[in-house]
Amino acid sequence: MHIAYSFIVPSRSKFIVVKKPQWITIGVAFFLVAVIYFFGRTTPKHSVAEVHSADDGHNHGEQTAVIPTDTILNLAKKELTPEQLVRLATIEHSISRGDVRDQQLKVYHDLAHFWSDSVGLFLPYAWYEAEAARLENSEKTLTFAARLFLDNLQQEQNPAFRRWAAVQAKDLFERSLKINPNNDSAKIGLGGVYLFGNISENPMEGITQIREVVERDSTNAYAHMTMAKASILSGQYDKAVSRLQTVQRLEPANLEAILLLADVYERTKDKENAIKMYIKSLEYIKREDARTDIARRIEELRK
Repeated sequence: MHIAYSFIVPSRSKFIVVKKPQWITIGVAFFLVAVIYFFGRTTPKHSVAEVHSADDGHNHGEQTAVIPTDTILNLAKKELTPEQLVRLATIEHSISRGDVRDQQLKVYHDLAHFWSDSVGLFLPYAWYEAEAARLENSEKTLTFAARLFLDNLQQEQNPAFRRWAAVQAKDLFERSLKINPNNDSAKIGLGGVYLFGNISENPMEGITQIREVVERDSTNAYAHMTMAKASILSGQYDKAVSRLQTVQRLEPANLEAILLLADVYERTKDKENAIKMYIKSLEYIKREDARTDIARRIEELRK
């Protein structure tokens, strides 16, 4: 029995959603509870019935079965009140004469804040963060936007939405690597896209890319974490435990690693260590509802 939450976070979305028990791991779910404050909607009113083949203009001509970005944005608009639609239109048409590039950058940021702060929908928020990053074309902003999509696709159960997020993340990481080919974070992220995004016929392409970083820098916690998640997905729990223990040694306060370990120990019937990890997680979890569920889980494991 695993604990399931129902809330919105900017790391996943069934277009706008997070209301499901199908976490890849309970650890990721708990770790992401920290960002619940950013997005408040928990139930979508619309869904996409078909998957279309389309080039959204940012995948360098690669024809991939993805939902067109325009479809996602149009569905998002159907969630809005009349007042919000007016506000959105005002932002979208706020460019005047002058420095159009800077104005466009501001509009993208304003649109991102509108979708996150005023509406609470992840996908349009992430899209406009990505558009701002592409326009600004800095290593930092491109990597940040790419990580938004990478986190989302690791949790997304709908293959169409996962693929759309993966295409965006791939493009953004590749742009970042063009600026700095030595950016290990972007290399690991791109490897993660191949692992979790289902956009390559050879997932080992992602593993190879991440391993190269680990072999060069054995203290890279992000690389070990990504490899651990890949091991969990493939059911290689011994390898996952080893990787997560490495992350724990490198970053003792890494809540995601703690909770992932707890979950893997549960999966492998190691109740004693699962309890230890859940107890340790309470040092870093502030939300009372999450703390209550963790405490309840600990008691169940002790029976």
